[in-house]
Amino acid sequence: MLDTMTLTKLTAGLCSAMLVFLLGNWVASALYQAGHHSEQSYVIDTGVEEEEVEEVQIAFADVYPSADAGAGERLFRQCSACHRMEQGANGTGPYLHAIVGRDIEIPSEWAPGTKMNYRGMDDVEDRANLSAYLATYGG
Repeated sequence: MLDTMTLTKLTAGLCSAMLVFLLGNWVASALYQAGHHSEQSYVIDTGVEEEEVEEVQIAFADVYPSADAGAGERLFRQCSACHRMEQGANGTGPYLHAIVGRDIEIPSEWAPGTKMNYRGMDDVEDRANLSAYLATYGG
């Protein structure tokens, strides 16, 4: 028979089991958590100084002559969510027809209250390929 007392005992048993698992997880995390061993670690002096690795920067002007417009077309897909290539056909962002060679404009200055939520392309070769693709549209 299933009465109120039995349901209360079952509920209390389930809650107690959950509490045991949560506390066990907390204790295990406190004991075995990686990254909090800085107070126990020490540095061994090997007599060799660490060398700084210099990151080589490739200039855009060096990469652009060999840029691939086909690869730029694939990269433009992420831009096409907001921009169109047809002249006068604005999307969420302005059209990009003949953008290569235009004067550099900061969108927030000529259209106050706007912003572009895109962090940009870090790879210089990707930027060169995208620019080569954009140049095929009247640039």
